[in-house]
Amino acid sequence: MGGCCDPRGCDGVFDDRFARRMAARYRRRGLDATARRLVEVLAEPGLAGATVLEIGGGVGEIGLELLHRGAASVTALELSPAYEAAAAELLDEAGLTGRVHRRLVDLAAEPAAVEPADVVVLHRVVCCYPDVAALLGSAADRTRRRLAFSFPRRDLVSRSFVATQNALLALSGRQFRTFAHPRAGMFAVLAERGLRPALAHRGPVWQVAAAGR
Repeated sequence: MGGCCDPRGCDGVFDDRFARRMAARYRRRGLDATARRLVEVLAEPGLAGATVLEIGGGVGEIGLELLHRGAASVTALELSPAYEAAAAELLDEAGLTGRVHRRLVDLAAEPAAVEPADVVVLHRVVCCYPDVAALLGSAADRTRRRLAFSFPRRDLVSRSFVATQNALLALSGRQFRTFAHPRAGMFAVLAERGLRPALAHRGPVWQVAAAGR
C-alpha cells in the first residue's frame, strides 16, 4: 500500500527507487483518485492562509496541491529518509521550496515535537501504523480546524489481503506490516479529541474520512 509507513522496517519497503517511482507517477498523472478526494474535502471550506501538517507525506504531492489551493505552508512528516531527494525535486519544479518544511519525525512517539496546524492530512498512513490510536490521537491534538485521512475498507477481502501480505513480508524477513483498522475505533479516537468525524468518500478499496472542530 504505497505511501504508508510503519516505524518498524519502513526503510526496507519505501526506498529511493520507490520514491522516484511515486514522483514520476505524480508528474505524469497528478494525484491518484483517493488523494484528489482528500484535497477536495480539505479545500471545501477554503484554505486561504492555512497551515498544513502532512503526516506520512511521501514525496509531498498532497502538500503541493494544497499549496496550489491557497494554503500558506506545509510541514511534512516522514519516517523514511528515502523520500527526501525526490520530494526536493518536486518542490523545486513547483517553485515552492520555501513553503514546505520536511522533517523525519514519528508523530505518535514525539507529539510535542510538532506544532499544531490548521489542516492535518494522512494519506494511506493509518493502514501501516500498528498503534493507530496513538497516531490519530496525536494528529487530532495537532488539528486546529480540520483533519482528513484515507484508510482501506475493512471487510473479508481486505482482511484476507492484509493477512496474505503480512505473511509474505514475514517470510521475506521484513518487520513492516499493514493493517485494516476498524473505522469505528478510529472515529472514536477523533471524537475523544473533540473532532466530529464523518465518512466523506466510500471507494471500492479506499475510504476517506474528514473531521472538523
